[in-house]
Formats: sequence, structure tokens, C-alpha cells
Amino acid sequence: MALDRTILGKVAAEQMQALEESYGEDDTVEIGAVITIVQVLRKVGDGEDYASVVRMRHNVGDPYAAIGYLRAAEQTVVQAISGGSAE
Repeated sequence: MALDRTILGKVAAEQMQALEESYGEDDTVEIGAVITIVQVLRKVGDGEDYASVVRMRHNVGDPYAAIGYLRAAEQTVVQAISGGSAE
């Protein structure tokens, strides 16, 4: 069975919609770094167990910058968990 791209496509579309709502009328902005992180689950055996692999792709030339963006994303999640606002 081929991979179902629905989940990835839905999340990417939601992100683009959110960006359009926040910045769509602003001609001074452009998309820079893009990082995608995908968890791939593979069913193991006949039970309900899964093996998990995390895959990542990005367009960031500097690996230290990529780590910085990942840490910034982590802080956004932590802030949302603690009751702050996340974008």
C-alpha cells in the first residue's frame, strides 16, 4: 500500500492558510526556512505494535541555523502547553 499523503498535505495547507491570514497582504515578507518533521509508523507483527521512525527535511544551508529553528519551534510548543499563545 502506498503512503497516504493526506495528513502531510492537510498540515501543509493549514500552515499556508495561517501564513496567508497573517501575512498575505504584506508585500515585504517571504518564506525563508522550511522544516518538515514526519513520524513514520510501521506495524510490527499481527498485533497493535508499531515501530516509529522520524524523518526530517529542510532547506536551511547552515546546520546550526536549522538547530536554532528547531529550538524556536520547541519553545513555541512549550509556551502553548504552559498556557501562552502559539502561532
